[in-house]
Amino acid sequence: MKEILEQALESALSQLVRDGVVPADHGVEVRLTRTRERDHGDFAANLAMQLARPARRKPREIAERLQAAFPTVPGLAAVEIAGPGFINFRLEESARFAVLQAIADAGPDYGRSDVGRGQTVQVEFVSANPTGPLHVGHGRGAAYGATVADLLAFCGFEVTREYYVNDAGRQMNILAASVWVRYLEKRGVALPFPANGYRGGYVHGIADDLSVLLGDAAAYPAEQVLQGLPPDEPQGGDKEAYIDALVNRAMDLLGPSLYRQFFDHGLNAILDDIRDDLAAFGVQYQSWFSERSLADSGAIDAAVALLQERGALYEKDGALWFRSTDHGDDKDRVVRRENGDYTYFASDIAYHREKFQRGFDRMVNVWGADHHGYVARVRAALNALGLDDGRLDVLLVQFAILYRGSERVQMSTRSGSFVTLRELREDVGADAARFFYVQRRCDQHLDFDLELAKSQSNDNPMYYIQYAHARICSVQRGATGRGLVAAAADGPEIARLTLMPEAELLAQLDRFPELVAAAALAYEPHQLAQYLRDLAAGFHAYYNAVPFMNAEEAELVSARLALIGGIRQVLANGLGLLGVSAPESM
Repeated sequence: MKEILEQALESALSQLVRDGVVPADHGVEVRLTRTRERDHGDFAANLAMQLARPARRKPREIAERLQAAFPTVPGLAAVEIAGPGFINFRLEESARFAVLQAIADAGPDYGRSDVGRGQTVQVEFVSANPTGPLHVGHGRGAAYGATVADLLAFCGFEVTREYYVNDAGRQMNILAASVWVRYLEKRGVALPFPANGYRGGYVHGIADDLSVLLGDAAAYPAEQVLQGLPPDEPQGGDKEAYIDALVNRAMDLLGPSLYRQFFDHGLNAILDDIRDDLAAFGVQYQSWFSERSLADSGAIDAAVALLQERGALYEKDGALWFRSTDHGDDKDRVVRRENGDYTYFASDIAYHREKFQRGFDRMVNVWGADHHGYVARVRAALNALGLDDGRLDVLLVQFAILYRGSERVQMSTRSGSFVTLRELREDVGADAARFFYVQRRCDQHLDFDLELAKSQSNDNPMYYIQYAHARICSVQRGATGRGLVAAAADGPEIARLTLMPEAELLAQLDRFPELVAAAALAYEPHQLAQYLRDLAAGFHAYYNAVPFMNAEEAELVSARLALIGGIRQVLANGLGLLGVSAPESM
C-alpha cells in the first residue's frame, strides 16, 4: 500500500506541474513515512513543505491542491491535511488486512522485491590470507558479507559472491617455509623454528602429509639449511630479515618444482579447510578469484602499463611509484620495488581493474577495519585508470572481540594462539554466531558474549526470535489437534481482528518488504535483526494477553490463527535472510 500511495502522490504532483503550480525542476522526491500514532492516519508526507520554496507558495495551499488532484485508490479511506501542510493518509480497515493475503500468496517470497532491477553486484568478502584457519574476527566479515549479498539478491540484484584468494606473495612464502621447517623436523632434522613463522598446529598436519608423500626428497642437513643466514630475533637479530633469508634458502635448495609442492600443499590444505568452514557457516561463493592468476595472465603488467601511459607513475630510488596524492591519498605508493617485484598494492590495482572489466554495475568490498587506510589508495588508483570509483562501495567491519568470562582472548595467526571460527561454531552454534555477528552496525565494535549466545532466555535476541517461531508452530499444532483451522487470509473472519495489538502486528507485517529493501540498499543487516526482535516481542506480548483456544469464539480463533500464521512466515523469511534457522520446536 505504501508504494501504491507514493505512486498516486507522484501522479498528483505531476498534475500540479502540468497546471503550473509547481515548477518541473522542483527536485523533490516523493516519499511517505509510516505515522507513529494512528490518530494521524497510517502514512504521512511532508511533500507540500518541501515544495513550498521552489513553488513560492504556502505549504498548506500546495497540500490542498495535492489533495484535490489525488487519484482514487482502493482501500484508502481519506487524505487529510494537518498543521501547516502535512498530508496524512488513512486506510480503510479492510486494507489493513490485505497484508495477510499478500503473505499467503507469496509465502517464502514475501518481502522479495525488484528494487535492484537486475543490476549486477559483486560482493567480495572475507578474502583472508590462506595461511591458517579462519578466526572469529573473519567470522564477522563472513556473516556480514553473506547477509548483505542475500539481502541484495532478495531485492532483485544479480549478485556474485567472491572470495579473493591471496595465493601469491610474501605471506604465502612464509607459510611454505614454515611447513618446510616442520617437515624437516618430521625427517629428523632439528632446526630452530623461525620467530616469524606460522606456528599453528595445522602446519604440523600439512608437514605430516608431505613427509609421507616425499620421504627424504626435500630433507637437508641443518648445517646446510642454516649456513650464512642472519640471526633470528631470539639471537638479537631481525625476524623479518631472517624469515626472508630462510624463504630464499628453501627456494634455492628445493628448486622450483619441490618448492612449489610445499607452497601449493600448504595453500590447498588451508583453502580447503576455509571452504569447508564457510560452507558449514552457511556461506557460499560463486567465485574464488586467484591473485596468482593476475600475474599469470599479465593483468598486473597491463594495469601498471596503463597507469604509466596515463602519467600516473614515476621512478624514485629504483622503485616505481604511483602518484596517489594527485587523487586524494595522503602519500604516493610503491607499485614495483627496487628488486623488480610488484607490491601487493599493484596486484590490488589489477584486481579492481579486472572487476570493472567484468562489467559489474556495482562492487562491494567488505574489509576488516584495519584496512581503513587502504580505501583512499584504491579509489585513487581507479580514478587514475579512468574508472568511476563511485561504483565501488567499501564497507569496513570492526573485528569481534571475544570474551571468556572477564578474560579477553587474543588472536594471532602467526603465533598459532587464536580462537577459530570453527571452534566458535562448535561452542555456540552457527545460528547464534550468524545472528550475533550482524545484530549491530558493521562499523561498531562487537563484544561477543559467549554465555549470552548460548543461553535460552529472553535476553538472548536470537533465542527470543526463534522461540516466537517455535511457539507459533506449537499453537498451530494444538489447534489442528482440536480441529481448529486458520481463516482464509481474505475470509470474513479476518474482520474480527479489532484489538490494538492486532492492528499493530498487521502494520509490522506490512512493513517487512520496505524494511528488507532499506536494509539491502543501506548494507545494514542489523535493521532486519532489530525488526525481527520487535516483531517477536509484539507476538509474545500478544500471545500472553489473548486467549487463543476459546472454542466458543471459533471465528475469532480462526482469525487469530491466520494472523499468527502470517507472523510465523515473516519470522521464517527474516531469519532465513540472516542465515539463521527457524525451528518448529525448542
